[in-house]
Amino acid sequence: MESGDGYIGPFSTEITLTYRNVFTNIGNAYNPITGVFTAPLKGAYMFRVSVYGHGGTGATVDIYKNGERMVMAHDNQPQNVLNSSNGVVLILEVGDVVYVTLWSGRRIYDDQYNHNTFSGYLLFPLR
Repeated sequence: MESGDGYIGPFSTEITLTYRNVFTNIGNAYNPITGVFTAPLKGAYMFRVSVYGHGGTGATVDIYKNGERMVMAHDNQPQNVLNSSNGVVLILEVGDVVYVTLWSGRRIYDDQYNHNTFSGYLLFPLR
């Protein structure tokens, strides 16, 4: 499922989110078809995620590194809008993968205003 399509979810299992609107992708390390960032260099990277939804169901996403949950962005209100964000600095080896998942049973909302975002960048390379 792609961001930018209105409601995304809920699903019966956790899914990897893909972000259709890729603003910058130097080196093509982010794959917009799979939603996965693959580290091209060993280094320290900063990743951020923002999540937006409407009441009725929680909006919960995680940033994963190589299949391990790193951080969560979550909001759950019975009414009104939901929004949350989180970020993490990760040490990545060449080929490590980072991606965002939407929890099962959760729903987010996105439109032309790009409420839901995932970003990452190299802080500095490591040897």
